[in-house]
Amino acid sequence: MRTSFMRTLTLAVLAAGFSSHALGQTTHISPWAPTDVVIPPVADLNKGVWLKGDLHLHSRHSKESSNNPISKMIAFCKAVGIDYIAITDHDNHVEGDVAHNTWADPEFKSSDSVLLLYGAEWTTVRGHGNVFSARPYDHQRLYDVRDQRDVVIGAVKKQLDIHLSANHPAGPKDHFGYSYDIVQSMEVWNSAMWSKNANTIMIWDDMLSSGRKMTGRGGSDAHHGVPETPDKATKNSPQAQYNYVGTPTTWVFATSRSTQAIVDALTNGRVSVSANPYAPRVEFYADLNQDGKMDMMMGDNVKSNGQPVKFRVQLSGKTVADSTYTVNVVKNGNPFNTYQMSGKKPVVEFTDTPAEMHRSYYRVTVEGPRTDYPQVPLSASLSGNMVGLSNPIYFNFDPNF
Repeated sequence: MRTSFMRTLTLAVLAAGFSSHALGQTTHISPWAPTDVVIPPVADLNKGVWLKGDLHLHSRHSKESSNNPISKMIAFCKAVGIDYIAITDHDNHVEGDVAHNTWADPEFKSSDSVLLLYGAEWTTVRGHGNVFSARPYDHQRLYDVRDQRDVVIGAVKKQLDIHLSANHPAGPKDHFGYSYDIVQSMEVWNSAMWSKNANTIMIWDDMLSSGRKMTGRGGSDAHHGVPETPDKATKNSPQAQYNYVGTPTTWVFATSRSTQAIVDALTNGRVSVSANPYAPRVEFYADLNQDGKMDMMMGDNVKSNGQPVKFRVQLSGKTVADSTYTVNVVKNGNPFNTYQMSGKKPVVEFTDTPAEMHRSYYRVTVEGPRTDYPQVPLSASLSGNMVGLSNPIYFNFDPNF
């Protein structure tokens, strides 16, 4: 009797629901449907300076490193023209107390030629992340919540006012196991070995496609320097010939030559990555009204008006003479088109129409001849034909997502 009654009641409810829809009395509206979002204006494309650096390095304060004092890294940067670095020693090696270790090292000093960011590698059982800050912060607090829920970690990170970045997200033993809602960037090119980053690029496109305006950056993750004398060599010393400061190099378009401007540029996404500091820099722009003047660059976000947009990819710096470079354009996570460019200042342009209502993003990778890096002579054999990559140009991304 009870089973029959429940069946009858269920059918009645279903019928009522069907009838209300049929009569147009009930209309479902998704609260997450695309809306007309307010997007801040694009910053001036002419007010800035390109700075090159490395955002993942280990000094002698990381226990597994060898022959790599801070002074050596800074001297190396001066020799190759690196503008800034983030020395990100493992915080678990000092129980979170980086303030009295790496930062307290007398050699840890910024200069006009080499700017030092404050940071550390947040090393946990759920993965690794790098912190970037223009000033000292209480890293101990972040270390202490490493095993807490993501919402707690995110709150502490916000209170500390730091930039948190996911390291080698697809690493076999140290992938990033936290929510990407607590980070502002991710390491899409780890070490000179470009080929091992394929799964990370897939994760990056997933995050971008979901609506996250996620900056892609590089980091050599170098631990070992060249020994001063043969007797100081270790089994890991040969790594310095393959992977060291600047393999890869992360370029930021900063509003000034300062640590805060570097962190801001990283957060804003005006960033590209090249194989080494001598390799050409990838620049990616868009001309919204096709008047020949570029209106936005990688990292920028505007509202689409449903009209065609002209995009420009160019290489700046030293290029290999009489060579051709291949530009691969990715749109919304999928291959869009491939172009060739050559000449002393290689440039290529293409046109497409971003969706008027829905999100769209475009990013590029550039392949071509290798650029020698004499100070790290074997690095080119690992980066192969990969020259560099851009961050995306965005359309209709909600800045409050």
